[in-house]
Amino acid sequence: MTDKFLHPETLAISAGRPQAAPGAGLNTHISLNSTYRAGGDINYGRFGNENWHDLENAISALEEAQSTLVFASGMAAITAVFSLLPHGAPVVASHEGYSGTMSLLKRYHTEGRLEVRFVDITDTKEVISQLQGAAFLWVESPTNPGLNVAEVAVIIGEAKKRNLGVGFDNTFATPLNQKPLTFGADIVMHSVAKYLAGHSDVILGSLSVKDPALHTRLIEARTTLGGVAGPFEVWLGLRGLRTFPLRFNRAQESAAILAKKLADHPAVKNVRYPGFGAVVSFQAGASAEQAEAICDASTLIANATSLGGVETTWERRRRWERESHSVPENLIRLSVGCEHIDDLWHDIDTALTQG
Repeated sequence: MTDKFLHPETLAISAGRPQAAPGAGLNTHISLNSTYRAGGDINYGRFGNENWHDLENAISALEEAQSTLVFASGMAAITAVFSLLPHGAPVVASHEGYSGTMSLLKRYHTEGRLEVRFVDITDTKEVISQLQGAAFLWVESPTNPGLNVAEVAVIIGEAKKRNLGVGFDNTFATPLNQKPLTFGADIVMHSVAKYLAGHSDVILGSLSVKDPALHTRLIEARTTLGGVAGPFEVWLGLRGLRTFPLRFNRAQESAAILAKKLADHPAVKNVRYPGFGAVVSFQAGASAEQAEAICDASTLIANATSLGGVETTWERRRRWERESHSVPENLIRLSVGCEHIDDLWHDIDTALTQG
């Protein structure tokens, strides 16, 4: 049976394995090499690594990509994407999204490196109106942390009609919920540190594509910009990916339950949950200080940034200076992990009451 017909739960376990041979191990050894003898496929550690290839092949299988490149971080991957655009190129992007991406785009816009047209990604008419004359569309859906959802197929289709390149941050939805390349996106980005690796112990990013020429350009960007991943981190990332569907499906199931419970809680308002994924955002407390106190009051859930790990975390997002000002001061982003749902709700309910 080929990868094309395998379920994602199977692909996560079977893809990116060493060649089958008598006596061979099931996992690739950690390749701690910076230099290689001449005549092989790899000649220097900044150009390639056996561990990279295994993780790249596994992510490609999940995203239905022709190829994938791993990077030292999600931001290294994003920076490589925008490095391909010419100086002053018009880019359409959501006004709300991952704060690292937003900071980079705002800086590029201010410096004149790119002309960024910030839009409400949920307003399809506004997005389409800004595509005219643009060079690139960057999509994040659901957005971080507001969980706003775009009409993905529509806006990608309209962008391709106008010959725009399309990049897509698929970190929140994951390939278990959507595969942007199948809608026509050119590049799919993951912060692999989140759900794919899933154990809060590595920083990694990835870019998946279908076009071999684009793959070659991104290899050059990774090599020259230096955003290369360490082999041990990549080995950990692949080990984590083996259980990605199990972890994500459990967390997603719990998130849907918690979203309903939060919506019924008297101390909570404006619960945001798009119906899929493992992140729930909501407003609690009358002020930033009260929302912060709620996050501090939990004993099981960690008051911590980042998301996608086996452990549940939450935080008040506006504690970060670079967070979008469209995000309410008392908005709490809850990243649901794999703990028992009853334990999670007891901790949340207690914190909401005491905080």
